[in-house]
Amino acid sequence: MHAILNRRRAAAAALTAALLVPLSACGGNGGDGDKKDDAAAAPSAPASASAGAKPANLTVLAASSLTDVFKTAGAAYEKSHPGTKVTFSFAGSQELAAQVKQGSPADALVTADTKTMDGLRADTNDATVIAKNRLVIAAGKGNPFKIAELKDLADTKIKVVLAAPEVPVGRYSKQILDAQKIEVKPVSQEPNVRAVLSKVELGEADAGLVYKTDSAKSGDKVVTVDIPDDQNAVASYPAATLKQSKNAEAAAAFVAWLSTPEAQKILQDAGFQKP
Repeated sequence: MHAILNRRRAAAAALTAALLVPLSACGGNGGDGDKKDDAAAAPSAPASASAGAKPANLTVLAASSLTDVFKTAGAAYEKSHPGTKVTFSFAGSQELAAQVKQGSPADALVTADTKTMDGLRADTNDATVIAKNRLVIAAGKGNPFKIAELKDLADTKIKVVLAAPEVPVGRYSKQILDAQKIEVKPVSQEPNVRAVLSKVELGEADAGLVYKTDSAKSGDKVVTVDIPDDQNAVASYPAATLKQSKNAEAAAAFVAWLSTPEAQKILQDAGFQKP
């Protein structure tokens, strides 16, 4: 009798063990195999989280010619990176450089030339060119002087306004005028490209040299006169994080995003060229 009971107990124990094996294999607190399954089933994390960047309030110093397009880009970035706020401070690149050297609190910098960025190597991390641009002649509404090419700007009857030579667009302007041996005596030299364009829009000047993207934004306030490539200059826009940033990871994520297809489409739709 005892032998029969022992055999029954042994059989019951074996059955119980057999039932527990598949349960332990399917349980949520198992070994490495369970972790892989959980990872495969979990939804992918947002780009900012996967990159390890935490939401932050970012301040980006940017060249004046980026004013319109960066407002659009900033809104797109905030939408795809919940919790992050991007505030831009626009000015001439030389003004931005002065702010950086003075320790103005900011996280990233985008200039309209590589020369200005190169001069800030002690204050910035590695820079990446995110876009390019070209110069055009912005003539007054209706183009009353029939300006058709660069050499027309040498006419002393035409009031020409240029950016100051220390400003990237002013440097590019001098470069292309000197290359064509065209002497222009500007009625004023402005601190950034937007100031040059404003003078022409308001009729305070008859023409000025500006970036193509800026002139395009003026609509019928000015007439855009293209400059042939062999007489033109290419403006490069490098972007970099600032070493003084208190939001290093979030700043790096934003600068990296500027090279993504989403950001590049925004830039190119605004008339900027591929980097």
